[in-house]
Amino acid sequence: MSAPVHYRVEAADLHAHLWRVTLTVERPAPRQRVSLPVWIPGSYLVREFAQHLQRLQAEADGVPVPVRALNKNTWEVACGTAHTVVLRYEVYAFDTSVRTAWLDSTRGFFNPTSLCLRVHGREQGPHALTLVANDATRHWRVATALPRADAPRTRRRGWRWPDDAGMGTYLAADYDELADHPFELGTFWCGDFDVRGVPHRFVVSGAPAGFDGARLLTDTARLCEAAMALWHGPHGRPPFDRYLFMLHATRDGYGGLEHRHSTALVCARTDLPLAPLPGTHAPDDAPVPLKAGDGYTTLLGLISHEYFHTWNVKRLRPREFARYDYDRENHTELLWFFEGFTSYYDDLLVLRAGLIDQATHLELLARTINQVLSTPGRLVQTVAQASFDAWTKYYRVQENTPNATVSYYTKGALVALCLDLTLRAEGHTTLDDVMRALWQRCGGGPMREADLRAVLRRLARRSFDAELDAWVHSTAELPLQPLLQRHGIRWVEEPAPLAQRLGVRVDESGGALRLRNVLRGSAAEAAGLAAGDEWLAVQRSQHVWRVHRLDDVALHARGLGTDEPLLAWVARDGRVLRCALHWPAPAHTVKLLPPA
Repeated sequence: MSAPVHYRVEAADLHAHLWRVTLTVERPAPRQRVSLPVWIPGSYLVREFAQHLQRLQAEADGVPVPVRALNKNTWEVACGTAHTVVLRYEVYAFDTSVRTAWLDSTRGFFNPTSLCLRVHGREQGPHALTLVANDATRHWRVATALPRADAPRTRRRGWRWPDDAGMGTYLAADYDELADHPFELGTFWCGDFDVRGVPHRFVVSGAPAGFDGARLLTDTARLCEAAMALWHGPHGRPPFDRYLFMLHATRDGYGGLEHRHSTALVCARTDLPLAPLPGTHAPDDAPVPLKAGDGYTTLLGLISHEYFHTWNVKRLRPREFARYDYDRENHTELLWFFEGFTSYYDDLLVLRAGLIDQATHLELLARTINQVLSTPGRLVQTVAQASFDAWTKYYRVQENTPNATVSYYTKGALVALCLDLTLRAEGHTTLDDVMRALWQRCGGGPMREADLRAVLRRLARRSFDAELDAWVHSTAELPLQPLLQRHGIRWVEEPAPLAQRLGVRVDESGGALRLRNVLRGSAAEAAGLAAGDEWLAVQRSQHVWRVHRLDDVALHARGLGTDEPLLAWVARDGRVLRCALHWPAPAHTVKLLPPA
C-alpha cells in the first residue's frame, strides 16, 4: 500500500448509481473514528453527504468488528489492538451538480468529500486513492489534477499529464489535498495548452457533434493569461504547476466549483462553441463577435470566475478558512470580497482577453446593477451580513429571499467596481494593484478585512474606512451613477419590464402564470398578491380576461391610469380571490453606454 490511509474506489453498479469504496487504515486508533464531510469548500451549505452512504461495515485484522454511529456523519470502529482496519461501504451518486457525485452507464464523477471518509487523527498524513476498472468501466478514461503514484515529478521535468487511461493510484499529501481534487471518468473530449510554462488540460463530457474544442482551448488560454497578468504582471509565474478544467455539458445546466489545481464546471450544450458548417465561412473569417446574451459569453465568464478563484479563495482566503472544519458551517463575513470581487473580475478579464468588446462588458455590468437595484433585500441586509448568513439564507432560497437578502456575488462585484473607479479617479492606484499587494502582504494565504484596509491606506495614500463601512457594513446605496459618469460612462434609464414595475417574479411555464416572488413595497404586495398565487384573470370595468403571461396583463391594462384599479383574479389554496391592483408609476432599468 502506498499510504497509511488508502481508498479503493470502484463503480459497483452503473444502473443503481453506486460507487463501492474500500478504506484501509494502517495502525488505527483502538476506537477509530471516521466521518464524511457535511459540506464542500466553495459551496456554503450543509449538504449532508452522509445521507448517500450505505452498507458500512469493518474488519480489524480480517475479523469483523462493530461500527457504531455517533452522529449524523461520524462513526466509531472498535479496532482494539489491530494493525489494520478495513471499512467497506457504498455511496449513491445521482447528482449532476459540481458539488457531489454522479455515476451512470456513460459517465462517473465525484468529489472526495462525497466518497472518502475522513480518518480522525490521520488527516495530516499521506492519503492514496486507487481507481479500479471493471468490465463496465474498462474503456473509461480519468481526469484529475491529483498526482499519479507512478508518475513522480521532478524540478527539471515539471508536471506531466498521464499518457494512459488514468486508472490507477493517486497520492495526496493529506486529507485536505485529497478533498480538493475531483475526478471525472468516462469517454470525454480532451485538449491541452500551456500558459507561461504551466500545463493546462480541458476535458469536456456530453459535448454535441460539431463542438469546437480548438476555439474553447484558444479562448480559455487567453483568459488564463489575462488572470496571470493581473496577479503576477507580464512575466510572473502562478503558484501552481498544473491546472485542469472539467466541463460537463447537459441540456440546461450551469455552475462551477473551484479547487486548488482544477475546477468542475457544468454548462448547457448550447453554450459550447460550435465549428462553422462547411462552406459557411472562409477559413480566415474571424468568429462572430460575442454578445452579452450569448451562451458562450456566459460560459467564458464562468471559466474566468472559477480560474480567478485559484488565487482568490483557494490561496488568498478568509482567515476563518485557514483550516476547514468539515463537520459544520465555517462562517466568514468576507464572501463579498472573495466571491464578489471574483465576480467583478470574471467578465472584466473576458474583456481584457479580447473576447468581448467594451459595449458588451458594459451590458453585462448593467445587468448586475439592475439585479441589485431590483432586490429590496439590499436595504435590509448588509453585504457583510449576507456573507455570514450564506449558510442559512443565500443557499436556502424561498419566496421571501429577495425581500430579506442581498447577493454577496452581485453586490460584492459592485463594491469592487466602486473601489476600482474611486481609486482610478484619485490617480494613485487601481484595484489590480490592491489585489497584487494583498497577495504579497498575506503571502498568498489567509487574510482579514483589516489587511484590505491597510493595503488601501498604503496604496491610495488615505483611509478607505468610511467607504468600506458604508458600502460593506451598511445598507446605504452605492454611488454607482456618479462614479461611472466621472469616468465617461453614460448612465441611461430605460422603461423597466412589467414584472419589475409590478414587483413580481413569475413562472410562465406550462401555460399558467404563477407568482414566484412578490417584492417588498411593490404594487403587487399592496394589492395582496402573494408568492404561489396562480394569476388567472384580470378584470377591467365589467370585462374579465383570462391571462397566461404577463404580456396578457399588459395588453388588458393598456391605457390604465394610476387611479383606476385593475382586479387581479388569483387562485390560492383552492380558492379564487380578487385583488385590487393599482397600476404603478413607470419604473426604470439602467443601461450603460461607452463614452460618446
